[in-house]
Amino acid sequence: MKKIVIILTIMVLSSCAELQQVVNSLPQTTGGGFGISNIDIANGLRQALDNGIDKQVTKLTQKDGFYRNQLVKILLPQELRKVDKTLRDIGLGNLADEGLKVLNRAAEDAVKEATPIFVTAVKQITFTDARQILLGNNDAATLYLKNKTNSALYAKFNPVINRSFSKVGADKIWSNIINKYNSIPLTNNVNPDLTDYVTQEALKGVYAMIAVEEKDIRTKISSRTTDLLRKVFALQDNP
Repeated sequence: MKKIVIILTIMVLSSCAELQQVVNSLPQTTGGGFGISNIDIANGLRQALDNGIDKQVTKLTQKDGFYRNQLVKILLPQELRKVDKTLRDIGLGNLADEGLKVLNRAAEDAVKEATPIFVTAVKQITFTDARQILLGNNDAATLYLKNKTNSALYAKFNPVINRSFSKVGADKIWSNIINKYNSIPLTNNVNPDLTDYVTQEALKGVYAMIAVEEKDIRTKISSRTTDLLRKVFALQDNP
């Protein structure tokens, strides 16, 4: 008799486990009913990221898109702040200003060329944890994008930045700045990798602007400009 009970118990538990797998595979709403699938949620999140690129990242491609945007403005790396101060102390403040400006100009030019890279990256993302991302923080989708794409995008972005340095004249200006600084008595020579630095900072700026749009869509119903965005992000309003 005990053996029969044990066998029946195992069968029931096994059936429950299979049933739970079936339930988990069904498109569920956060309220426990059915109505919106994880595929819809993933597509909604991709659309939010696409909006971030279309509405926010494109702002960075305009003149002063980085330079006059305090959220993403590229400042000098720590190693060059002493260079900046020294140049200003000896009356070369205009040269120091121009040096900072061309770093931002290179980023603006590079983002213009590299925007298709971000668009393609968003399309290739598979949101296996779509519902969890949707119900996460205001920048959860942006962070997911960053974690999945940052290394690959850096590899593609870096040569674009390098070309942009030449295109906007940043290479010549910074060569002049560094040579002048290194020729000043009692200073330690500097030779920073500005291409790497600006690449890293430009990527940070792009992700920051995408996060701006994601937050707007999450917190402002008026920013949900399509039926899909309204449908998907309504879930996170009442998790």
